[in-house]
Amino acid sequence: MKENKFIYFLIFLSFFLVHLKIAKSEIIILSECDDKQDEFLKNEYILNLKELIMTRNYTYNEKTYRKHRLTDLSVKKSNTYVRNIYLENNNIFTHKHGYPQFYTQIFFIKGEKKVFMKTVLNNEEGISKISNCKKIDSFSNKS
Repeated sequence: MKENKFIYFLIFLSFFLVHLKIAKSEIIILSECDDKQDEFLKNEYILNLKELIMTRNYTYNEKTYRKHRLTDLSVKKSNTYVRNIYLENNNIFTHKHGYPQFYTQIFFIKGEKKVFMKTVLNNEEGISKISNCKKIDSFSNKS
């Protein structure tokens, strides 16, 4: 009889812990991010770990905007894009963009102010830092 009570207690505890983990959401905002190639008036990444979505908001400065506009008329001075993300250990990855033999991913190390690009070509992996952010904010919400 005591064994049954113990098993029921473990089942209840596991459901409670799973619910607690799901009910708690975390949002990480990396802002004031620089870039090696471009200059921005605004460049931020918002990582919603509950909905598994990354939102990037950016506004080019005039010089960078004109540079990109020369080769692509669809370029806007301000833009937002959204990507699905997933967690792997302490890393946050966007989903793969490209083909199975060649793809890129943006990734973040949780708690760090750096943004990385992972490039894979025929199973050869390269990682480069694409941005340093001056500010990182993390918010936890209970729903």
